[in-house]
Amino acid sequence: MKVTFLGTGTSQGIPVIGSTHPVCLSDDLRDKRLRVSVMVAWGKYRYIIDCGPDFRQQMLRENCQHIDGILFTHEHSDHVLGLDDIRPFFFRQGDIPIYGHKRVLNELEKRFDYIFESENKYPGAPSVKIHVVEKDKPFTIGDKEVIPVEVDHNNWQVFGYRLDDFVYLTDVKTISDSQMQKVKNAKVLVVNALRIAPHNSHFNLEEALSFIQEVKPERAYLTHISHLLGFHAEVEKTLPENVFLAYDGLKVEW
Repeated sequence: MKVTFLGTGTSQGIPVIGSTHPVCLSDDLRDKRLRVSVMVAWGKYRYIIDCGPDFRQQMLRENCQHIDGILFTHEHSDHVLGLDDIRPFFFRQGDIPIYGHKRVLNELEKRFDYIFESENKYPGAPSVKIHVVEKDKPFTIGDKEVIPVEVDHNNWQVFGYRLDDFVYLTDVKTISDSQMQKVKNAKVLVVNALRIAPHNSHFNLEEALSFIQEVKPERAYLTHISHLLGFHAEVEKTLPENVFLAYDGLKVEW
């Protein structure tokens, strides 16, 4: 399996518009972060988890020729606003499968009604195949089973996903014991670490590291990072041996 980090930033990305924070002014390319998303590939299959407002730029950078579907974690704008940019894939492939909680899919239908329209559809609009994801009900993409992992983003429900020994979680603040059992002993874990100071709806660095210690993955990668976490080069030096800061364009294969 191969995971490509398409974006590793929080909702505003890095640099933040108009900010003079030192991290926003950094020359280190690892400190420049598009909105959070990954591409998961194996064999002939290629799936995206979340497609935010930087989706077009991310697909061009990776020279992506096809996708087999998009899994949504939740409906916040930094995770969904790139949906219109599936058009080139749709024109070549036909309807694009999308997966998400019913609430998320309903919200997408409101924001992108022209994509979901069945009558008098605009000829240039893409179309999707809808797959509802339910708590504790695994589903299949390609030839792999996906286990949804429900977490809390303050009081907002979010799905993470486990494929084989890979677990992707973002926008986590808390997780129940029952859902934690789905995550434990993953080989590769991706989880959010927003900043150093506590936050009301995201893991900060300390919470993310404590979570990783409990999961005990072989490797863990931190994502959904804001400029308030600090410089990539400096923060990475402080991390445990098996924990890494993800950065845009990073590819992890096993």
